[in-house]
Amino acid sequence: MQVHRSDDEMGPSMKSTKLREWKPDRILVLMLLATAASAQITQRVEPPRRKILVSIADRKLAVLEDGNILKIFPVAVGASVTPSPAGAFEIVNRLVNPAYFRPGIVIPPGKTNPLGSRWIGLTKKGYGIHGTNEPSSIGKAASHGCIRLLNRDIQELFAMVSVGDEVGILSERGPLTAEIFGGPEAIPEHEDAVSGASRAGGAQ
Repeated sequence: MQVHRSDDEMGPSMKSTKLREWKPDRILVLMLLATAASAQITQRVEPPRRKILVSIADRKLAVLEDGNILKIFPVAVGASVTPSPAGAFEIVNRLVNPAYFRPGIVIPPGKTNPLGSRWIGLTKKGYGIHGTNEPSSIGKAASHGCIRLLNRDIQELFAMVSVGDEVGILSERGPLTAEIFGGPEAIPEHEDAVSGASRAGGAQ
């Protein structure tokens, strides 16, 4: 007849033997589980950081990750009388199907909305990267200062970037823009001015 003893009924030596039987394996399993959980948390909390670089002279936008070019999009930039701001910014918000607001004017989401189907707001108030209801303006100096993309392109870009990602807008060509977008390092100012003046017009 077998007698089953509780832990309280076991002597110190028997308890010690029992602990030695399962404790090392149990600790190893717990450590492996903790490591796996930690790796999953790290992946969720730290998504890849990306950077947007806009060349006003090239009328193009590049998405970079760790120095690698992921995608280049054609864009419209600010007209000569309402130029796009040059400098370093960050993404502060992202909106799907945004409404368009101006003093006395509100345009709901839809085909007539100048912002198109997506809005990516920058740290410079009032400026952002968005779609358009004027696809023929892409490649031109035609906006009120914002960066415009075709609606299909802004939707792709929207999915690639996050709040906090950096945005650099360059007003002049140089070694960096030549490396990323191709072409010469500089465009003569008079040529760019003539091109911008002839293409000016439109809203946002």
